[in-house]
Amino acid sequence: DNSRDSESEESEEENPAEMTMMWFFSRRFQLSVPKLTSRRRVVQELLSDLLQVSHSFFSDSFFPVLEPVIGVGSACEGWSPHKEEDVVYCMFVPLKPPRGHAFHLEPDTMGETPQMSMRVRVELVCTCTREQPAQSMLCFLHHSEEELKRKEASLLHTLCTGPYLDGEKIALWFQTFVISAWSVVPQSRHYSMKLLPSSRSCKMKLMKASGRSLFVETIFSVQQGDSDIFLSSQPTEAQLPPSTTWLQSYAVAEAKFFRHVATQAPPHSCHLKCLRLCARLLEGSSISIYALKTTVMHLLTLIPLSEWQHRYLLMRVDDIMRYLRCCLEEKRLKHFFFGNEDMPEEISLPPAFQGAQPLNLFQHLAQDPAAQTEAMQEFDEL
Repeated sequence: DNSRDSESEESEEENPAEMTMMWFFSRRFQLSVPKLTSRRRVVQELLSDLLQVSHSFFSDSFFPVLEPVIGVGSACEGWSPHKEEDVVYCMFVPLKPPRGHAFHLEPDTMGETPQMSMRVRVELVCTCTREQPAQSMLCFLHHSEEELKRKEASLLHTLCTGPYLDGEKIALWFQTFVISAWSVVPQSRHYSMKLLPSSRSCKMKLMKASGRSLFVETIFSVQQGDSDIFLSSQPTEAQLPPSTTWLQSYAVAEAKFFRHVATQAPPHSCHLKCLRLCARLLEGSSISIYALKTTVMHLLTLIPLSEWQHRYLLMRVDDIMRYLRCCLEEKRLKHFFFGNEDMPEEISLPPAFQGAQPLNLFQHLAQDPAAQTEAMQEFDEL
């Protein structure tokens, strides 16, 4: 009996119609995942080399301390929806206060959604009691302006507007540094570099002699406590908030979630291929890539990871599309990181997130019945 079972399982696995369908999908949607891993390594090496140079450039100054980069976004999660030549490798550079300074995160009451936006107030702290280095370090609080003027300016006088850290000033400072430091990094021998316009981040286009290009975006961030939630200098929406407004970003927690899944899932798990395929299917529709990614994250915690083997690809794609359709119908898609009991413990969230009311990513549909009807029609046509 057992042998018959395994035979029928095998023949099911190699169902010709299903194989043809998977082959068709792979061809039609160019599902071969681009060479994301090797290119991501190149980008991470380049940025860590740049940051090493920055430490020698700014070691005696009071500019923010640049921490090691964290790869975020779909290219670093391993599933970019874009064609290889359009992939942008996105890197967070966390900022820590320089000596004699402290960062305080304050809710930004000017913003539409208080939980989403904050300001980073910079405060001068006393350094008199610290172990004095060989050259006596002046204290911003207890030395006269005259003495201080001969030394370096505090962070408040360089990259802040009023007492608040300014994302635009930081971006300009870092862009200027990249231009002056480029010739020092080893990658300059293999790539020519062009800065692309950006007011809140640093966007680079790296070109090889062969004509191949790599796009890199460095986004500045401030960690919330010691959690995986960061404030980001780069807004995602079309409208630009004031340059002292930093938006809460879940990108680091998302990247960590996908790394966690990769360690638990069976080899050749199809979850990244599902994401890429569904992103291609939804191209041009009003359903955002973020709504799709949130759906897949929910399903990865609801469906056992053993059920994401490659032979279940079409079933999982079907699950994803059905789940999305249900959410459209109910005008409700829960944000993954608020009040989610299925959160892997590896992911560290601020205490307020645990008991929070889940945010609804389809709130706009609940408020606008016409938009919901349109989204449902569009989805059914897909």
